[in-house]
Amino acid sequence: MSETPGSEADGPEGVRMTWNVWPRSKVEASKCVVPVAAAVSPIRHSPELTVLPYLALRCKTCVAVLNPYARVDFTVKIWICPFCFQRNQFPQHYAAISETNVPAELWQQFSTIEYALPVSDAAPPPVFLFVLDLCVIDEELEFVKSALRQAVSLLPENALVGFISFGTQVHVHELGFSDLSKVYVFRGNKELTKEQILDQLGLSAGQRGPGKAMPGAAAMSYHGNVNRFLLPAADCEYTLNSLLDEIQTDQWPVQPGNRSLRCTGVALSVAAGLLGACIPGTGARIIGLVGGPCTEGPGTIVSKDLSEPVRSHKDLDKDAAPHFNKAVKFYENLAKQLVGQGHVLDLFASALDQVGVAEMKVAVERTGGLVVLAESFGHSVFKDSFKRIFEDGEQSLGLSFNGTLDIFCSKDIKIQGIIGPCTSLEKKGPACADTVIGQGNTTSWKMCGLDKSTRLTVFFDISPSDRSTSPATPSQQLYLQFATSYQSPEGQMRLRVTTITRRWADSSASTEELVEGFDQETAAVVMARLTSLKMEMEEEFDPTRWLDRALIRLCSKFGDYRKDDPSSFTLNPNFSILPQFMFNLRRSQFVQVFNNSPDETAYFRMLLNRESILNSVVMIQPSLLSFSFSSPPAPALLDVASIAADHILLLDAYFSVVIFHGMTIAQWRNMGYQNLPEHQAFKQLLQAPHEEAQMIISSRFPVPRLVVCDQHGSQARFLLAKLNPSATYNSAHEVTPGSDVIFTDDVSLQVFFEHLQRLAVQS
Repeated sequence: MSETPGSEADGPEGVRMTWNVWPRSKVEASKCVVPVAAAVSPIRHSPELTVLPYLALRCKTCVAVLNPYARVDFTVKIWICPFCFQRNQFPQHYAAISETNVPAELWQQFSTIEYALPVSDAAPPPVFLFVLDLCVIDEELEFVKSALRQAVSLLPENALVGFISFGTQVHVHELGFSDLSKVYVFRGNKELTKEQILDQLGLSAGQRGPGKAMPGAAAMSYHGNVNRFLLPAADCEYTLNSLLDEIQTDQWPVQPGNRSLRCTGVALSVAAGLLGACIPGTGARIIGLVGGPCTEGPGTIVSKDLSEPVRSHKDLDKDAAPHFNKAVKFYENLAKQLVGQGHVLDLFASALDQVGVAEMKVAVERTGGLVVLAESFGHSVFKDSFKRIFEDGEQSLGLSFNGTLDIFCSKDIKIQGIIGPCTSLEKKGPACADTVIGQGNTTSWKMCGLDKSTRLTVFFDISPSDRSTSPATPSQQLYLQFATSYQSPEGQMRLRVTTITRRWADSSASTEELVEGFDQETAAVVMARLTSLKMEMEEEFDPTRWLDRALIRLCSKFGDYRKDDPSSFTLNPNFSILPQFMFNLRRSQFVQVFNNSPDETAYFRMLLNRESILNSVVMIQPSLLSFSFSSPPAPALLDVASIAADHILLLDAYFSVVIFHGMTIAQWRNMGYQNLPEHQAFKQLLQAPHEEAQMIISSRFPVPRLVVCDQHGSQARFLLAKLNPSATYNSAHEVTPGSDVIFTDDVSLQVFFEHLQRLAVQS
């Protein structure tokens, strides 16, 4: 694999590309099948990052930031921008520069650099507004209360905290008046305008326009009422804990045969209105804790009548989900409001049935929010993930706020758009492409919330102008710059700038240069993200067929073979694992949705769109480790043939981690051999996969589900569903003793590859 140095194999710049050598023309690019795209991590954690304590120097024409690829004339103190070839004079405070005294931003090894902007006054504290669903059973409410108590104790003392609870109505709790609990109640069955919300909360007088960012402390104090609803954690911990002690499940009567009346939509719009009035333009998160479907008011996903089932994929395909489009429209408007204010919506959904993640996806994704889907508030998937948000130190997610990403590119490159947690700021420019993918029509994007692991996928278009090599163009290089300004967890404004260069391929030559620069892991992930987007946006889209045709065209162009001779077909090592990735992508939860609810599908896709390339590859093609007496733990083929009676398998499928005991191992364990002093080796063998699983779980957000199962047990399906069915009930005669068969009509990887060879070599 073409791994580059640096954290997570994303290279020192935190950028991975499908093609590291770019085709020269639009026609050449379309023949390459896999789009020219980059997976970018705007503020990835990097121990060797250099931070400069002054403002960045920008080009006066295109406003790109000074970087190592700028040409500098030290005698007359000017620099030439590599993007627009503008000549810029260095300002006075750069007067001392010379060939022996070069500022850090011009050093080749500092292609990524951060500027810490001087703070004019006290940095604004982070804000957390908890929105709690009370239409749950007592046991669930106790679980979520204890999680909230722990969260408040982990928050920094200066962080502002607010609290809203909802059931059939919405209750906004005033925390600033501890002697008497004071609550504002909103009806849950009708849509409220922002003005009505503020009027009722007594916040509308002398109000400023929405989303006007104000410096630090001024933003906090300009509205005297902010400290009625949002208090520093240190001041309100006691009040909030006593409030949680008293709070009960929703007391509104539920008729037999009915669902609880739950007004999730109104609760979230009240939360957005409250934050917009008190603290527009500073970092704030609405943390929604939802335990069931919205059945009342805007955002409703199902009626209160239990005889109406919650929408399925089939209903959505047939347009038989009566509430879906209206709810999505409501959350689109909420997303616009939150993006205007610079605020984030996080969603923690814990329920056995669906709660409406599919409808809320747009508001969570466009504000850069976090999402966790669990079966219960008592499940480790919820408890451990929720705790991770507030933890400090090594475990910290590095939650940052109010990010804006600007992309600058060389003359012949245009940007089609971005897939991932961001919103287009509709800032048009010559670098905008005509075709749009995801959030497009812009060179600037808003990320209200971002963290160390946030990744975005940028799609590029190649459209050389007629004078594609202007006289000032040096060599065959192209340049891209990603500039992200954001508010750090400490409240300081930062600007992270990454400038990278890649080469144009000489299109008249052979495809060798392109092959050398191909990154098959990134290509698989980009194709997965693009397929997921098309499945949502295009009606009648057939993902399996689209992926198969793309793979056949790719193998026809880049494979080595004699025409019409499948046995002669070979692939360069840079392409050799791609057919396997595509085989697993076709069978994955991103393409095969019939087994999952619309909520689960939305959840999987949101995580696919924001994770690193390596994590996304694990979602598409899980990794398998085998533990046995005879050899140390070793990677095993993702194949049913890897199952053996005397082995333990550890499957990492990203969303779940499965420990699978072979038949013999399970029998010995049930007999208690591990407790006998002479069988210490067996005890260690049983422990080893658990230790490995804990390492995976502790490094991941959201925390994956741990499944421990035995061969032929009911939970074994978690492993079998992910394995290549090389032995099925049709081929039982070829099965090795102690192995297993899979009851499926799916083709195996070998059959898939044989078909691919035959079709790729056809003349």
